[in-house]
Amino acid sequence: MENQQLVDLSEHHQLVSDFFKWPANKEEWEQYKLTQDQIDFFNENGYLSNIKFLEEWQVDQLNDELAAIAEPDHPKHALFYQFFSNASTDENSVLFHALGAWRLTPGFHDILWNPAFVMAASQLLGNKAVRFWHDQLFCKPANHGGVVAWHQDYSYWTRTSPLQHLTCWVALDDATTENGCMYYVPGSQRWGLLEKPELAGEMDGLMEFLTEEQKAAFTPIPIELKRGYGTFHHPLLVHGSYENKSTRSRRAFVLNMFADGTITNSDKELMPGTPPIPKGNKIEGQFFPIIIDPATL
Repeated sequence: MENQQLVDLSEHHQLVSDFFKWPANKEEWEQYKLTQDQIDFFNENGYLSNIKFLEEWQVDQLNDELAAIAEPDHPKHALFYQFFSNASTDENSVLFHALGAWRLTPGFHDILWNPAFVMAASQLLGNKAVRFWHDQLFCKPANHGGVVAWHQDYSYWTRTSPLQHLTCWVALDDATTENGCMYYVPGSQRWGLLEKPELAGEMDGLMEFLTEEQKAAFTPIPIELKRGYGTFHHPLLVHGSYENKSTRSRRAFVLNMFADGTITNSDKELMPGTPPIPKGNKIEGQFFPIIIDPATL
């Protein structure tokens, strides 16, 4: 695209580069479909992991783009919804966290239209049309990367309803127990909506809001992933990640989405700097594009 440095890529609701090839027909989509066993596993446990989304060269490009936009003096820095060089509340730890990278670079824009991602997302949301909600970057540097506290994603998203959301977390480094991989509490999506803790605060801040029965069932499992691989989880699934004490970084991006037809519960802006959508109205427009509609495939 011309004048890439100047354009807000949220104005473009399709691939803007050759990062992926959009399937031309139903036959080409078949390779990206989840099996019924995978969908059943997600519905029972609240997550589905170890899905390949990216080739090595794509991971390399995204890490190059990430290094550039992580600099506060990047020319398109103002397009981020939020940007925290360090979101950690622990002065001895670092957790880079930013929202809105899809507006800045071709790679982080085009991952929204990754065929493997959008097809699986639609299936896990009941074969519905899917709208993009927002992205996140989470980076834990080597040796002193901070925690992401136990939480449920939807506890931060109640300005939208009904609850028909989904999260996808993709590793840009090999994610292991040593460098701060994510942990899930299987089945916790059935616990209902819990109070929200400080996301980058104390790891166990959520525990005070759990019942004794929930505490007894609190058995987290590590989600170790090779770079380029990802995991989906339900918006009420309890998850978090411990600090990075290894000599390797742990970089990742997150794509959040909801089924088309979700409405706003607030008259305030849904994402910082975006025009408010009046309460009760359907969420749509420049910043919340359709990323797949099965009816059009």
